[in-house]
Amino acid sequence: MTANARARLVEIVKIRSFSTGAETKLVSGRSTNYYFNMKPSMLHPESAHLIATLTLEALEGARIDYIGGLEIGAVPLATAVAVLSHAKGRPIGAFFVRKQAKDHGARKLVEGLAPGETLQGKRIVILEDVTTTGGSSMKAIEAAQAEGAIIVRVITVVDRLEGAAESFKAAGISFQALLTTADFR
Repeated sequence: MTANARARLVEIVKIRSFSTGAETKLVSGRSTNYYFNMKPSMLHPESAHLIATLTLEALEGARIDYIGGLEIGAVPLATAVAVLSHAKGRPIGAFFVRKQAKDHGARKLVEGLAPGETLQGKRIVILEDVTTTGGSSMKAIEAAQAEGAIIVRVITVVDRLEGAAESFKAAGISFQALLTTADFR
């Protein structure tokens, strides 16, 4: 299913989430003339299912306890993977990392865990919608590691091929992209 799923995901992302032309500033601070706004694809029924399917295929054989990442991009991704993992009989819990802890309520940086649950000693995967330099994922990694998590891998839906792979390699973290910008040229 992988080749067909990837091809169909590229089709959907091209229609729903990819644009060219106008110069846009990215979270990394870089400017670009092509942009991925992945929310319309991540929240679309078919492409959310494809992303979750491809993510679980990438994790085949790995022991993973939780999957998540930085708000807001990782929230729909982690949710879709958690739901599909349960349906496939190999449940993986989901969590997300706030960019900043709220100053009210539980005041947590890492959210989604029930009382008494922690990431301590848990094997986790960090998800990201679009990766440029890997900075957003590194924030999520730092927060998860501060909670005692073991980072198994980072998976992104689209790698812009602008240094993320090298950053993760330098940090000793496995990195995998479901798609890259080469799929959209």
